[in-house]
Amino acid sequence: MLISTEKMFDGVREVYRFDNGFGASKVKHKFSYGGDMNLWEIAVLDNAGKVTYSTPVTADVRGHLSDDEAQAVLDQIAKLEDTRGYIRYNGEILDA
Repeated sequence: MLISTEKMFDGVREVYRFDNGFGASKVKHKFSYGGDMNLWEIAVLDNAGKVTYSTPVTADVRGHLSDDEAQAVLDQIAKLEDTRGYIRYNGEILDA
């Protein structure tokens, strides 16, 4: 679900939040990967709204995405397992 849209560096930033606790920052501006070609960059957000690099979707930001590719990444993030209430140890999810 889209929760905010704002102008950023002569472009745009959209922030999404999903029922599983994850979110996404989707940007297209002159400093984003692909922004100069009118393409999107997406970062996965954790349940605190901070960028996370430890999901099966990506271990970094994903750039140079068309509208359809960006939507596919958002769909993947929305389907991630809800790990709130769990901790990670050496990449493994454990009960808190």
